[in-house]
Amino acid sequence: MAIHDATPVESRMLSVLVENHAGVLSRVVGLFSARGFNIRSLAVGETEDPTASRITLVAEGDQKTIEQIKKQLNKLLDVIKVQDLSEEGFVDRELMLVKLRNTPQVKEALKSVMSQFRAQVADENHSLITLECTETRENAKKIFALLKGIGIVEIAQTGAVALSNKLPKN
Repeated sequence: MAIHDATPVESRMLSVLVENHAGVLSRVVGLFSARGFNIRSLAVGETEDPTASRITLVAEGDQKTIEQIKKQLNKLLDVIKVQDLSEEGFVDRELMLVKLRNTPQVKEALKSVMSQFRAQVADENHSLITLECTETRENAKKIFALLKGIGIVEIAQTGAVALSNKLPKN
């Protein structure tokens, strides 16, 4: 009996330029759910062209699954362009707002986090500190682990947004 290595699963950052009108996001997300694909992160916003929106998503799968996702996205009528940013290099950011108890111990622990990462106090009152972190997806995971050790009261995170770090091809 032959033993085969498992096909490696990887995360891929995809940028999907779409027509900016009602129902487009629903169709893109529906494509994923209908085929059993998971979206790990999702962010959507209007672009420099008000008729287009950019969907930035992180999908996981083996190479065959990722290729299938890209092919299926390209078949949707409202999709203008699909870029696999993981293939070409990109700049990404994710926003996190984190509530922590306002204690001297927490304030001391936050000094280290704020000096290592793009984090700052967004709001503070006698009982809570709200920290704002804008970091790469990888660093956001590290910050989350550090803050979890300090004692998160509540957290809200955006999906990652990303752009290629190369000039667009015409």
